[in-house]
Amino acid sequence: MSYVLAVSGKGGTGKTTVSALLSRLIISRGKGSLLAVDADPNDNLAAAFGVKAERTIGDIIGAVAKNPESVPKGMSKERFLEYEVQSAVQECEGLDLLTMGRPEGPGCYCYVNNILRGVLTKLTADYDFVVIDNEAGLEHLSRKTAGRINLLLTVADATAAGMKAARRVACLADELSLKVDRKTLLVNKCRLCDAPAPEDIGPGMEFLGYLPFDMKVAEAGINGTSLLDLRDGSAALEALEAMEIV
Repeated sequence: MSYVLAVSGKGGTGKTTVSALLSRLIISRGKGSLLAVDADPNDNLAAAFGVKAERTIGDIIGAVAKNPESVPKGMSKERFLEYEVQSAVQECEGLDLLTMGRPEGPGCYCYVNNILRGVLTKLTADYDFVVIDNEAGLEHLSRKTAGRINLLLTVADATAAGMKAARRVACLADELSLKVDRKTLLVNKCRLCDAPAPEDIGPGMEFLGYLPFDMKVAEAGINGTSLLDLRDGSAALEALEAMEIV
């Protein structure tokens, strides 16, 4: 059974960076096979891995919803979608990447989305670890395509507004009745990493710690290089390694 880590938080907190660093950590520890899921329509996780997003789930859904006749005769829609999703998985350095994207244009998506839920459940079961870079608002998780979540990691910035948004994520997870084993909070890009743990972080939420602002991470983003290639000396990666996450 896969160990699912879902990364959430408001925009600008560094969810994608944390997702990439978590992936880097899992790979470096040789924990097993890894599927990274970019559930943010902005498609930034591929760039964090130093690649370009190719075909997305949104492309597949849109094509089938707008043209149901595209499913070959003699093949069920579920089997066709399963094949299409598997073909959309990109191989990256040490992991596979699945980019969700978002369908565009008119069409009936409800039936396709219902089938997709089962297809993604089958796909993720083939991996030891699944890291989901979620968009702000938990929209992807609200469709419950991830099934059970072992660790929900909310990323916040070191501001009162950031903490308020983090508490909202924790509450929303409860409102959606998501199956979550651990709800955790990580404060990112912090310059006061010796500060005490924040108070009242959210219902049932566990504080993991602070990730410092890291120039090596910033330089990778500026240069478009992969965060998977970070070596010793990355303060953020070292801080993440010291936390009890995986």
